[in-house]
Amino acid sequence: MNRRDFLKAAGLGAASLAAPVSLSAAAKDSNDRILDGIDARIEKHRKGDAALKLVGPNGKPLAGGTAVEIEQKRHKFLFGCNIFKLHKCRTPEDNAAYEQRFAELLNFATLPFYWWSYEKQKGKPDDERTDQIVRWCKSRNITTKGHPLAWNYVDPDWLADDPEAAMKAQFKRIGRCVKRFKNDIDIWDVVNEATHYDRDQIKKQAPILTEAIRRMGVGPFVREAFRMARQANPKATLLINDYRTDPSYAEKVISELLDEAGKPLYDVIGIQSHMHGGHWSAQKAQDVCDRFAKFGKPLHFTETTLVSGEQGWDLGKKRRDPNFRWVSTAEGEKRQARQVAEFYSILFSHPAVDAITWWDFTDQNAWQRAPAGLLRDDMTPKPAYDELHRLVKGKWWTRTTAKVEAGGRARFRGFFGQYEVTARVGGRKLEGTFRFDKSTQETKEVQLWQAKG
Repeated sequence: MNRRDFLKAAGLGAASLAAPVSLSAAAKDSNDRILDGIDARIEKHRKGDAALKLVGPNGKPLAGGTAVEIEQKRHKFLFGCNIFKLHKCRTPEDNAAYEQRFAELLNFATLPFYWWSYEKQKGKPDDERTDQIVRWCKSRNITTKGHPLAWNYVDPDWLADDPEAAMKAQFKRIGRCVKRFKNDIDIWDVVNEATHYDRDQIKKQAPILTEAIRRMGVGPFVREAFRMARQANPKATLLINDYRTDPSYAEKVISELLDEAGKPLYDVIGIQSHMHGGHWSAQKAQDVCDRFAKFGKPLHFTETTLVSGEQGWDLGKKRRDPNFRWVSTAEGEKRQARQVAEFYSILFSHPAVDAITWWDFTDQNAWQRAPAGLLRDDMTPKPAYDELHRLVKGKWWTRTTAKVEAGGRARFRGFFGQYEVTARVGGRKLEGTFRFDKSTQETKEVQLWQAKG
């Protein structure tokens, strides 16, 4: 399946095939090999054969021949976005659109924990805002993640000009945040971008934390940060997050993030994939997945952007100009939709990847003022949003029917996730719920109860 066939199969149509990416013949052949077989890999890695035993309210198996409807309600795979703009858009109408579109598409949300803005006054962290977002997410069955616990991008204004005291405050913050939100937020980007802690820009913006890390050493700093998070919540899922994807980073940083017994301190490797300057080829996406999969831990693509306007990292530098407008264009939106469909399909087909997080959901006040949202500035959905919805809630979503066999047995093949099963028995509508993933080997008993209402 070449690129054109892939895009047609994805349902993007002729309009979206405009402005193809320029590739050499060798690179095109390489990309085509990656794209070829995506559906087969998804079928292999994201679906399974489920065996159910369905019993009624009386605990007895449903009668053979009973028709049942089986519908997926949530993916096991995490399709997410940062949720920084929840209730903070320009108008009530924009806020309502943000909520609706987010909940319709996604099951994973990244909450902000940037120290300098989260705790503007010493000892007064903005936990109330976080609690509000957590409640909103829980009511919609959306998993939450905190980002980040440790990052020397900007020093909090109140931080004492004492590197030793600053480091103590940093570790105390890690433990406090993880413990405070235990059972509400159990996934954390513990350390963010530790590889370039000493960039000139960082030294100017965060001289105290930068000096504290220099004195302690990057390796000891990162390892201690993970120990503090683990101590605060032993069951938490902990990530190391970075934009570097090169072999040197993989070998020198990831491979050294081990405890005294040689076991990894991290649970997940977080990979940033900001593509303001142009999207990754299929070969690069595959290579990055393969490179980090070798460490034997799940991969989360933690920050993904593809702009729907002019491409280029230099454009982000103009954001300080109040007259600068980095706008979404019709042609750019077609390109973004095409690239989103390809990138997500490649990642979803790779067995090591467990999550993809978009960065930002809307163009309103997006990072670097870039037109990288899935929604436009006026909160209407871009083609990229529609494409993701068609994939996540359509092509990669299971709705099927089955006939109950003897003993209440029913079988189906579907994507891993949460399900609802319904049946009509004696004029009553019965329904039940269950989870299905690759670890479900034995027959799963599901009790159905009379539906409410």
